[in-house]
Amino acid sequence: MAERKHPDWIKVRAPVSPEYFRTKAILGELKLHSVCQEACCPNIGECFSHRTATFMLMGDVCTRNCPYCAVAHGKVRPLDADEPRRIAEAVARLGLQHVVVTSVDRDDLADGGAAHFAATARAIKANPEQARVEVLVPDFQGVFASVETVVESPIDIYNHNIETVPSLYRAVRPGGNYARSLGVIRHAKDVARKIGKPMFTKAGVMLGLGESNDELLGVIRDLRGVECDILTLGQYLRPSAAHIAVARYVHPSEFAEIKSAALALGFHHVESGPLVRSSYHAWEHVQGG
Repeated sequence: MAERKHPDWIKVRAPVSPEYFRTKAILGELKLHSVCQEACCPNIGECFSHRTATFMLMGDVCTRNCPYCAVAHGKVRPLDADEPRRIAEAVARLGLQHVVVTSVDRDDLADGGAAHFAATARAIKANPEQARVEVLVPDFQGVFASVETVVESPIDIYNHNIETVPSLYRAVRPGGNYARSLGVIRHAKDVARKIGKPMFTKAGVMLGLGESNDELLGVIRDLRGVECDILTLGQYLRPSAAHIAVARYVHPSEFAEIKSAALALGFHHVESGPLVRSSYHAWEHVQGG
């Protein structure tokens, strides 16, 4: 069956600004990976043009093989101990005020890479012109000690994506577990409160994979139930014919309705739209917080 054509509201302009090419050049020079490039994000032109990038730690190969994700999977390499320093250098050279740091899944590591996240946060915060640090972390296979390592580092936002509704986990996120992911967000908030640290928690959900509206609202309620502060909702886009197909394209008006419903539940901020991704306009998500 032929791939479904994207509706008009999905289309974006090709990146052409000088800042886009400057950001790309700095990442290449410092041998850094960005999820913007590896995950084929449709917003790469806009974000790079605003000197914003989501850095991807621990290589560009993932130990999991989620059928929605464009990141490569297979044999991983040893950690690069100098990577946190280079990311901090890129942050300084780009003059970033809000930094998003994520990673591939590294289930081969005892701590899932938590110490590497913490080292990166410390390196960024060592710059006198301190940037706000947001981490988008894996589930660490539910190991709470890893969650604590990250929360206790100098981060400002702890982000972990739920991705989809529970009924679709086996098909969409076979390496994940819905209850485990909720538990990670809950524990991150509890640890921050225990140590007296002001920190936002955040999560993202993809739409258009076959979920019902009732299922989606159930996930949103569950996230508020674990005190998630910030929610991002975006359209799933199929990276290639080898990935799971789009079940439907959600109209912008539906995204607006879901945003209203989520805000009514008490979220600090909700970013909802077809092109929204976890780090899309991330610097705006904590304004007023």
